[in-house]
Amino acid sequence: MNFRLAPAKKLVLVVLALGLVACGTEVKRMEVNETMDLSGNWNDTDSRLVSKEMISDVLSRPWVSQFENKNRRPPSVIVGTIRNKSHEHINVTTFISDMERELINSGTIEFVASKNEREEIREERADMDINASEDTRKAAGQEQGADYMLKGTISTIIDAEGKEQVRYYQIDLTLISLVDNRKVWVGQKKIKKFIKKGSVRG
Repeated sequence: MNFRLAPAKKLVLVVLALGLVACGTEVKRMEVNETMDLSGNWNDTDSRLVSKEMISDVLSRPWVSQFENKNRRPPSVIVGTIRNKSHEHINVTTFISDMERELINSGTIEFVASKNEREEIREERADMDINASEDTRKAAGQEQGADYMLKGTISTIIDAEGKEQVRYYQIDLTLISLVDNRKVWVGQKKIKKFIKKGSVRG
């Protein structure tokens, strides 16, 4: 039996077929350090570059040598709370990880595990105390305390008119002595982005 489609039905089928082709997902692999801004929001490049620049600055300041001269050992640092006060969702955990990596790899200071990490390690140590052999278990009370805590905020200011927008990020970090609450370093990094939204054609 021979079926023939009306011209209007043929047109609908062609449009649907083209739509399915157009909706296909395209994936392009990129270098991890390659910069690409799609939305203008805070991204992995901002996190990496800001952490590298600010950690480089904090480690070049006098507090490091002053501590070493007084205590005959390198200072130990822990990263505390980094508050996101911006208008957008920022993965602060990634930013903290970037800073931790820069601090540890510098070889200049000693780095203390975070609060959550310490709790997990303490649980393991308590389990070892019961179940591990005498020559392999690790005794409690041997942890190294931090000398300084690094805290900070990420804030934004937005100036927009029509399809154009200037997005201003300000990252403030402070290094505080845990002995006497002295601020031994204050750092600031600013990022400014101009964003122009394209026209949507109907």
